[in-house]
Amino acid sequence: MFDRTTVGVDLAKQVFSVCVVDARGKVIGRHELKRDSLSRFLQQLAPGTVVAMEACSSAHYWGRLSLSYGLVPRLMAAQFVQSFRKSIAVKNDRNDAEAIATAARQGNMRFVPLKSEAQQARLSWHRAREGYKKENLAIMNRIRGLLAEFGVVINRSAVALSRTLARLDEYTLPGTLVTLIRQLQQHWHVIQTAMKDCEKQIKQHADEDERCARLRKLTGVGPLSADAIVATIGNGNEFANGRQCAAWMGLTPRQHGTGGKVVLGNITCRGDTYLRTLLIQGARSSVQQARITALEKLSYEQQWILQLSTRLPFGKVVVAVANKHARQIWAMLARQEHYDADAWRQHPMHITA
Repeated sequence: MFDRTTVGVDLAKQVFSVCVVDARGKVIGRHELKRDSLSRFLQQLAPGTVVAMEACSSAHYWGRLSLSYGLVPRLMAAQFVQSFRKSIAVKNDRNDAEAIATAARQGNMRFVPLKSEAQQARLSWHRAREGYKKENLAIMNRIRGLLAEFGVVINRSAVALSRTLARLDEYTLPGTLVTLIRQLQQHWHVIQTAMKDCEKQIKQHADEDERCARLRKLTGVGPLSADAIVATIGNGNEFANGRQCAAWMGLTPRQHGTGGKVVLGNITCRGDTYLRTLLIQGARSSVQQARITALEKLSYEQQWILQLSTRLPFGKVVVAVANKHARQIWAMLARQEHYDADAWRQHPMHITA
């Protein structure tokens, strides 16, 4: 099956470790290359050579570069590579590069799909927004903490903080402290403006993409979730079915089985944390919507949610709904279908019943 040379690359910022193995899996070369040298090294490889890397920062860039040279990029999750390192106790760049090359040659290895520049550009707005959210919370806590040192205690909300800052002159505070707080307030407003600009751009992306418009018909999926999902998985062609998509998002329970007995645990929480968080937050709104909807107006899915709520705690119900949404989203993207709340009527089990 493996009749080609495989190159394992341990990615870094400046110095990259490269391991070259032949068709039999024997190491035939090792290199320590800087960034410019790695690009020239890839150009010299024969077309069709497999270039394996861990799916980490800059991996998609090097994958696209390898693809432009006629090579075959293979990106893998880091946890899949760890088992192929010869010595668990000795971890260095050379051993990592060899483990990457060995892992890429496994016939049952799962690879991460290569993202295009357009996908990464769209996701960059989401990454920036998440960073602004953390900075926004950090600077709010910083202002609250500084004022608490002088007896000005503020509730944990942006509204309460804004009201206190608006009447800051009413408090007897040192002039230097007031100057500092005003500087922090200006910085806070800059962060809020930047976060709103990101949300505006993300919504524009979602409005211009027909796939996002279809996904937003699903309860709990807004422009933010729809754009992130489409930018990450595209049309979902990398997954054979919805179960694989949900498992990739970490929304399936851990399994431990032996002797024919399988024990299910908490969800795996693997895959894309950002997508999983968005789906779970959307599932919360779906559960809340089902609880306030009149009985005669409940959809089939909302009836199912209420039935789950009678026998499962709230957290498990939310995860179950998020798992269901992940499967529905995959079906809508892979089959290019619109959301149909009555699709369950076409299920063979319902027809035969």
